[in-house]
Amino acid sequence: MGERMQIGEVAERTGLSLRTIRYYEEVGLVVPSARSQGGFRLYTEPDVERLELIKGMKPLGFQLDEMRDLLVILDPVPGSPEVEDPQRRLAEFSAAAEQSCQKLRTKLRLAEEFAAMLRERIDHE
Repeated sequence: MGERMQIGEVAERTGLSLRTIRYYEEVGLVVPSARSQGGFRLYTEPDVERLELIKGMKPLGFQLDEMRDLLVILDPVPGSPEVEDPQRRLAEFSAAAEQSCQKLRTKLRLAEEFAAMLRERIDHE
């Protein structure tokens, strides 16, 4: 099964907080591959990769139910439900992601313009 990591190492590798990882487990987005004899969560590389997928969905505004649906397509686990027309669903998710990226680019452009205006004011004072 590969190297097993405790939640602290997974948090460090993914940049997610322990609380966030536990929350994702609570809502069923990711499940640790095993538990130690002491009850500690143990994760494998595929678990970390799944968390990275989830992490990428968050800034794009995907809701929990959308994340679940997308994970069933991108990273199915045993017992995952069937997705009707996964290619069509994936295309919908892709379009939503592109739209979110465009909104983020617009926000970033506005923020950069504002920061540049502030720098200019500092330079001229």
